[in-house]
Amino acid sequence: MNSFGILRAAVGVRGTAMPMWYCLRGLSNFACLRFRGVGALLLLAVLSTAATDAVASNGGDPAGADMVVIYKQERMLHLLRAGERIRSYRIALGREPRGHKVREGDSRTPEGAYIIDWRNPDSRFHLSLHISYPGRRDLLRAAWLGVTPGGQIMIHGLPNGRDADAVGHPARDWTDGCIAVTNREIEEIWQLVADETPVYIFP
Repeated sequence: MNSFGILRAAVGVRGTAMPMWYCLRGLSNFACLRFRGVGALLLLAVLSTAATDAVASNGGDPAGADMVVIYKQERMLHLLRAGERIRSYRIALGREPRGHKVREGDSRTPEGAYIIDWRNPDSRFHLSLHISYPGRRDLLRAAWLGVTPGGQIMIHGLPNGRDADAVGHPARDWTDGCIAVTNREIEEIWQLVADETPVYIFP
C-alpha cells in the first residue's frame, strides 16, 4: 500500500485527524507517544501492518482482524486488517465511562494498549474475549495508590437469557467496565479476532 493508501485507510477509522495517545506495548516502561494529525494516522497504519504479521504467525484467520481499535467517547469498536477497517460496532461501556480504570469496582473501562489474551465460550455473557488489563503500568499505578487494580475486562455479548432492551443496550452504559456488543456481533468478533490481537483503547 502506498503512503496515500495508508493515510486514506487510517482516516477511515475515525474520519478526522484528532490528537491521540498511543501507548505501545513492547517499548520500555510502556512508553506513551503523543502524535497529532497525520503522524497519528500513519502510526496507526504502521501498527496495523506489524500486527498483521503477528496475528498470522499466531494462527489467526488470514481474512480476520489484526487490530482492535476502541473509541470510548464515540462508543465505537473497529476491527482493522492491514490498515483497512473491516467491521465497526456500536458498544456500551462501564457505568462510569470517563477516565482510565484505576481500581477494582470503579466501573471504568481501561484506556491504553493491550492484547486479547484468552477467551471464554462459557461466559455468563454471550461469549467473551479477555483484554490483558491490568498491564504493568496499571499494576504500578494501583500499587502506588494502594488499591487493587481489578481485572476481568472483556469484550462480550449480552447477559445470558436477556436481550438488548432488557439492559438498555447500546443506549445505556451498563457493564462493570467491559466493552459490550450484541450477541450476533460478538459471534462475528469471536471468529474474526484471534488471541494475541492488539487492542488499542482511546478516551
